[in-house]
Amino acid sequence: MELTGAEIAIRCLQEEGVEYVFGYPGGAVLFIYDALFNQEKVKHILVRHEQAAVHAADGYARSTDKVGVALVTSGPGVTNAVTGIATAYMDSIPMVVISGQVPTGFIGEDAFQEVDTVGITRPCVKHNFLVKDVNDIAVTIKKAFYLAKSGRPGPVLVDIPKDISLAKAKFEYPKTVTIRSYNPAQKAEIGALKHAVQLLLEAKRPMIYTGGGVILSDAAKPLTELVRLLDFPCTSTLMGLGGYPETDRQFLGMPGMHGTLEANMAMQNCDVLLAVGARFDDRVIGNVQHFNSVPRKIIHIDIDPASISKRVQVDVPLVGDVAHVLQDLLALLHSSRQKPDAVAMAPWWKQIAEWRGRNSSAYKNSIEVIKPQFVVQKLYEITRGEAFVTSDVGQHQMWAAQYYKFDQPRRWINSGGLGTMGFGLPAAMGVQLAHPGATVACVTGEGSIQMNIQELSTCKQFRLPIKVIALNNRYLGMVRQWQEFFHGNRYAESYMDALPDFVKLAEAYGHVGIRVDKPSDVEGALQEAFARKDDLVFLDFRTDPTENVFPMVPGGKGLSDVLMAEDV
Repeated sequence: MELTGAEIAIRCLQEEGVEYVFGYPGGAVLFIYDALFNQEKVKHILVRHEQAAVHAADGYARSTDKVGVALVTSGPGVTNAVTGIATAYMDSIPMVVISGQVPTGFIGEDAFQEVDTVGITRPCVKHNFLVKDVNDIAVTIKKAFYLAKSGRPGPVLVDIPKDISLAKAKFEYPKTVTIRSYNPAQKAEIGALKHAVQLLLEAKRPMIYTGGGVILSDAAKPLTELVRLLDFPCTSTLMGLGGYPETDRQFLGMPGMHGTLEANMAMQNCDVLLAVGARFDDRVIGNVQHFNSVPRKIIHIDIDPASISKRVQVDVPLVGDVAHVLQDLLALLHSSRQKPDAVAMAPWWKQIAEWRGRNSSAYKNSIEVIKPQFVVQKLYEITRGEAFVTSDVGQHQMWAAQYYKFDQPRRWINSGGLGTMGFGLPAAMGVQLAHPGATVACVTGEGSIQMNIQELSTCKQFRLPIKVIALNNRYLGMVRQWQEFFHGNRYAESYMDALPDFVKLAEAYGHVGIRVDKPSDVEGALQEAFARKDDLVFLDFRTDPTENVFPMVPGGKGLSDVLMAEDV
C-alpha cells in the first residue's frame, strides 16, 4: 500500500521509537500534522514558539541519551528554530529537526514563507537534507537519525517540501544505512593507548580533565573507575558535571573562568594532563599562550579528530568513543605490573590541599538580603542532590553549577557552548516529559526567563510540575558584573527596571507563584514548592543585586590569574 510522504515521515519516527515530537504547526507541514493526528504512537507537544520546540527536544535528548525530535514549518518557523539548532550543535546534542518547505516548484522564487533552510542551517548542523523525491524520505530520515547519534552527536535537519509530503510512495524503512566516507572511529590505536598508560603511570603531578563527551558517551562508570584506580585529581567542565561524583574527595570542582582555585591551578601546573571528551575551549583554559607556558604532556580522548590539537597541541591523541577508550585504558592498567606511584604524588596532593584550603567558592551570607548561592545550596539540600536541574545563562547558571553537587550524569542540563538565554524552561519541559515522576528544577534569572516565558502555557496544557527557581536580582547579572569590573561601573542597558510581577504572571498562566524577599523564608518556600508534586511553582527569589560570581579568571588572562571575592 502506498503512503503519502507525510505518512511515511511519521512511520519513520515510529520505526525509530520516537516518543515525543516537539513542534508548532504551519502551512508547509499541515500534511505531516494530519498524519500525526491519525496515529497514537508518537505524541506531539505543542510549544508556543519554535525556539522552545528545539530546546525542549534538546532537554529530552540530554537527559535520556535518545535523539530529540522537533517539527517546524517553513520560513519563520525554521528561522525561529535556528537558535535552538545552534545550541544543540555547539553542545553536540543528538537531534533530528524536520522542517516544512514550500512546494518544489516554488523553491527559489521567493514564495510565501520561503527561506533557504539548507543554506541558513548549514553552519550549525551536523548535516542537512532537502528531500526532492517522496521515495527518498524513508532513507533520508534513517540517515538523519544515524548521523545525529553516531560519532560526535549533533543536530540533523530534514527539509520536506509540501508537495513531497503529499505525494505517494511505497513505504519501506531501511534496517541500516551506510554513508560513504563517514565511518567514525570507536577504538583508539593500541600503540597510542600504551603510550598514554606509560605517561599516566610515570606522572608525579597528574590531572584528569573531563568534559561533555563523558556524558554523551555514557562513560561515567569507566571514568570513575579510572580516576579511583589511578588516585588522580579530577575536574569537569560545565558540560561534563555529573560525569564524576562531585562529592568525591578526588573531584576538585569545575575549571575555567568561574572554576575553583584548586582546579585551575592543578590544570595549569600538572605534568601530565588527561583530557577526556573535552575541547580546551576559551572559557576553560583562558589565555592559550599562558596555558602553554608550563610544559606538560597532554593525552586527549575525543571521538572527533578535528577537536584534537585544534587549540592546544596534544602529545598522545586517542581518537575514539570515550567509553570504549576508557575501557581499553583500564584493561591495560589492570594488566600492567607498574602501578601509580602514591609516594611520588604525595607532594602534589599536599599542594592541591593547600589550594583547596583557600575555599575559593566561599561567599559572605546575609540575614538581611537573599544571597543567590544560599538559594542553590538550599535547593541542593531539599532535593538531596537528586533533581534534574536545567538552567538558563548568566550568573544564576554559574551559581547552580558551583553549588549544586551533581553525583550522577544527565542531571545537569544547560546551554554551554552557545550560552542561550531562554533555554532553561523549555529544556525543563523536555526533561519532565522524559522523566514523568522526577523532580525537575529550572534555575533561571529574571532576564533569561522572559526569553521563553510563554512556555508556561505549554506547561499548563501538559501538566508539567516544573519548579522554576528565579534568582531575581533586577539586573542582567553577568552583563552587570562585567560592566562593574571592566567598564567603569557604566551599567549600559543591564538594569531591568520594568519587570512584571512574576507571581501574578505565573497565576495568570494557571500556576502557583511565590515571592520570597527574606533569607529566613528561603528554605520554607522551597519546601512548600517541592511538596506540591503536581503543580508548576514559580519561585521569585529577590536576591542581592550586587552579588558577583567568584572565582573569576578575567577574559584574556590565564588559569593562575584567579580573582576571588577577597581580592575585590
